[in-house]
Formats: sequence, structure tokens, C-alpha cells
Amino acid sequence: MGEHHVQIPEISSTEDEKFITNGLNRSTYLLDYINFSVLHNPFRKFPYFTASNIHGNQFQKIKRKELFSGKGDRWKKDTRIPKEEQLGHELYSADKSDFDKGHLTKREDVQWGDDRDKAVAAAESTFFYTNAMPQVDRLNRGIWRKIEDYILHHQTISEHIKINLFTGPVFRDNDPNFVTEVRDTIIQIPCLFWKVIYYQNDNVLHRTAFLTSQKNILEKRRIVKPSVRGHEVEDTDLFMTFKDAETYQVRVDFIEKLSGLKFHEATEKFVEDTPEELILSGVNVRSDKDIDIKDVRLNVTL
Repeated sequence: MGEHHVQIPEISSTEDEKFITNGLNRSTYLLDYINFSVLHNPFRKFPYFTASNIHGNQFQKIKRKELFSGKGDRWKKDTRIPKEEQLGHELYSADKSDFDKGHLTKREDVQWGDDRDKAVAAAESTFFYTNAMPQVDRLNRGIWRKIEDYILHHQTISEHIKINLFTGPVFRDNDPNFVTEVRDTIIQIPCLFWKVIYYQNDNVLHRTAFLTSQKNILEKRRIVKPSVRGHEVEDTDLFMTFKDAETYQVRVDFIEKLSGLKFHEATEKFVEDTPEELILSGVNVRSDKDIDIKDVRLNVTL
């Protein structure tokens, strides 16, 4: 990005120790794809985060139905790491799996380059399970998608800028258990998801962050076992009490506190300690009724 090189987030020493204890090389799980990378978590079988470069002035408009020779989505596991350390069809087809395969790196985000064929290949490479998280439709197709589209189309493409985008879940010891065991294994489903964006303005590197939750919907739909009262950790209410499945702008150090990750330093315009809700119109996504998000407006400027 211009004169600024943004480092990928650093995992905590506790997570790093897990690799050492289990005789694993962490670099094996840093997986490069086309225009994005993934640091995979073999212990939770989901990615720690994805990291993508987005070039707004090289974006290629490609419809999803054009991918895989028009044969539809082709999700698969990555053969570079053991298949048992990834969750694929066995999770998303399991009983009570009322959730989407939520892309962390958005398909359209990597559809850029001078060569259209490479842009198509980049889009297809987002369909690895290492880039997917179980997300309820109200989150994956709702406000979370709205902020993704806003970042890409209304900021990066329209302004012809380059950004670095990091996306991931928050792994917590008290994440709820999926009600169905997958191959005799209990799977914890993350509730919180974040995005951290880096962009350059007047040769100054800036960053901003967003956070959302799906905890209440997971429990309401009985996708996960309900929380046991008295067994929550002390900082659970940092985000769990916010309106469910709505998206908030937060400071990056708030993401660091929740996730244990350490992000590259940069200037932040958002300086409030209190997260700011990014919904300015009357959209209620706490119910299971259909919602219309076409009138949702966001007050984010990169």
C-alpha cells in the first residue's frame, strides 16, 4: 500500500505456545491464495483471520454464476494442511446446521488485476473452507454484507484506492457448543466477528474496525446449546449485550482486547471508547422476520 507496508496481526503468546506444544509449525498454517492469505487455527479448525489486498482501480466485475465454468459454488478443503484440521461439508450438512458458509474474505474483494482470468481464479480461490465461518443468514446476508459492500463499492472502487482488509472471528473459551457433534467431536461456534481496514490518506496510514455478534440468534434458533448462567467469563459483556447481528464501529484496541491479536499501528479517526452503531435507518435484525436492508446507510468514510 503506497509507502506503507502493513504487517499481518500477531497471535497471542498463548496461541503461539499451542503450536509449539503440539509440535506444529505455525508457518505451515499461513496459507497464501490469490490476492489474499489465511492464518488457519488447527485447534478450533477455523481461520484465525484472513488478510486481503484490495485494489479499487483494478476491480473486475464478475458474477458469481460465471465461476467454476458456470457449474455453481465448489467449496473444498485445502490439501496443504491436514483435512481433519478443517471443517467442511461434515459441518455445514450436519443436523441443525442452520447457518451459511460465510466468506471471511469476500469473493468480490479479490476480483482485481489486469488479467480477467486471474481475477476469476482469485474469486474461485475464496471457496476454500479455510476461508469460511458458520454464520447465521441474518448476519452473513444482512448488515455484515452491507458493510462489506460499502467498503468495496462505495469506498475502495469509487475512490480508486487501495486498502488492506483483515477479517476474522473472536475465539473465546466460552463460545457455545454446536448442538450436533461432528464426527463425534464437539464444535464451538464463534459468536463475534471483526474487520480491520487499513488505508492511506495524505501519505498517512489510517485504520478502523468493525464488530458484530450472532450469539442471541444462535441460541434463539437452538443451533447451539444455551449458555450456562454463572459460567460466563468476566469480560463477556464487552459486546454480547449489544443489539444482535448489527454492526458497530470500534477502536482497533477493542478488537485486540477481545481477540488477543496485535495489529499494526496506525492513525485512527474513530477515537470514542463506546462502539458506534452503523445503522441510521429503522432496521431491526433481532427478530426472525424478513428484513429489507436497501435503505440502511452507513456513516463511514475512508
